Amino acid sequence: MDDQSHIVAAEAAVTAVLEPPRRRLFSRRRKAQPPPLPYCENCGAPMAGPFCAQCGQHAVDYRRSFRHIIVDVLDSFLSWDSKFFATIGWLIARPWHLTNQFLAGRRVRYVHPLRLYLLVSILFFFVVNYWAKSIHADPSKLSADDRADIAAELNDPDIPPAVKARIRGALEAKGRTQPEAQTSPSPQTAVTPQPSVIGSPAPSVTSPSPSGDFRPLVQFDKPPSDKFEKWLEQRAKEKMGEHGSKMALFITTLFSNLPYMMLCCIPLFALVLKVLYVRKRVFYIDHLVYALHIHSFAYLAIMLIVLITLGLNRSIPGAFAGWIIAALWITFAAQIFLSIRRVYRQGWFFTVFKFFAGGFAYLIVLAIALATTFFITIALP
Repeated sequence: MDDQSHIVAAEAAVTAVLEPPRRRLFSRRRKAQPPPLPYCENCGAPMAGPFCAQCGQHAVDYRRSFRHIIVDVLDSFLSWDSKFFATIGWLIARPWHLTNQFLAGRRVRYVHPLRLYLLVSILFFFVVNYWAKSIHADPSKLSADDRADIAAELNDPDIPPAVKARIRGALEAKGRTQPEAQTSPSPQTAVTPQPSVIGSPAPSVTSPSPSGDFRPLVQFDKPPSDKFEKWLEQRAKEKMGEHGSKMALFITTLFSNLPYMMLCCIPLFALVLKVLYVRKRVFYIDHLVYALHIHSFAYLAIMLIVLITLGLNRSIPGAFAGWIIAALWITFAAQIFLSIRRVYRQGWFFTVFKFFAGGFAYLIVLAIALATTFFITIALP
């Protein structure tokens, strides 16, 4: 038996030498792959697969070209393969499918819920911050006194020089084109004091009144009554500026804190679901997985709807575009409703009731979280 095997091996070797394999047209030469590691580099145990059975270390040799290392890093973080695109497709079409598959134990074929949320939320809040930075006040709605106050406020050394130059240029340009009738209101169109928001003087923001002149939207006519209001007034002036000269910077800072706020709201949303479905005896981690998936769906769907809205308004403005946009938002709400019914598997009556009850409770949570974020943004130095 051994002699026969040696004869077969010798014949195969002679055949390989005399008849080399034909190369296909446009075929690429495959580079020799590095041999698998026989032993774990961490604990020295023999390797029987891509991971060590003793310590769990991945058998990867990083002494390779930089291109291969970048591909490995992107694949580890983004899962940039068919799994990633399949997850995004199911997230848009049927977000409840991802939750049901994950809870059923079929997890390797989809991106992990936490990683998926982080990827989608990074993209979503990047777009939100970019939009927040593009917001700016129109200097044509400011009176001559307000423009003079803002110009004096620009002497603050904390404001970047580029921002100062842009604001001064806009004030000068708008000041030359603004009619004098709007800069000096007549006695018949006297400015009426507005209600206080914080309880102390604040930035003077103007808007046109019915008579055509501009008046401040927020004006504090009462001095602060206690130490807390005085402290809040001082922090508001430092953050927003005496006349709103730092309002754009404050809004940008506020929007940059929203990702942390939403990340803290997801466990609270799971807690709301735990209370609503307490009789089903579902583990809290199951609610948390669904919360991650449904928030990822919401971020991605809102971005897609906004992009479609911008495209429709530029291509086919009118009532038809409005109907399409309304249908998209109705579909968005219906997807969330169906996801609740498909994940928790209850009847239509209880699903409708818990959909509205849970939505109302979560809106209260979001309002409290937004107010807390606003206060923290003002309080932090």
